[in-house]
Amino acid sequence: QVQLVESGGGLVQAGGSLRLSCTASGRTFSGYAMGWFRQAPGREREFIAAISWTGGTTYYADSVKGRFTISRDNAKRTVYLQMNSLKPEDTAVYYCAARNGVLPKTNSPAYDYWGQGTQVTVSS
Repeated sequence: QVQLVESGGGLVQAGGSLRLSCTASGRTFSGYAMGWFRQAPGREREFIAAISWTGGTTYYADSVKGRFTISRDNAKRTVYLQMNSLKPEDTAVYYCAARNGVLPKTNSPAYDYWGQGTQVTVSS
């Protein structure tokens, strides 16, 4: 089992930045790819970014490419999502997910464990 806890969400003005963190605990973290997803009210959960176990491979949704950066520190069992140039349409609950496999995926069913989510609100 892997437990995931997100932090770093909050309220920010458009154009601002936030950095989300996701810390893993439990039996193991080794060999897990990680992803970030988000869900806005009335919308389906959507893929945002993913990173391989080594950090050498990353994927991004087109909507955040060039603005968001995913990274990880395996020694700290933590994955980060740096969000810059935030827009009101980025408002959502952001979820961290872990996948028992070294390669990242962009589809949510590929992930085995999920955090509880952290709210990000971007005001115009």
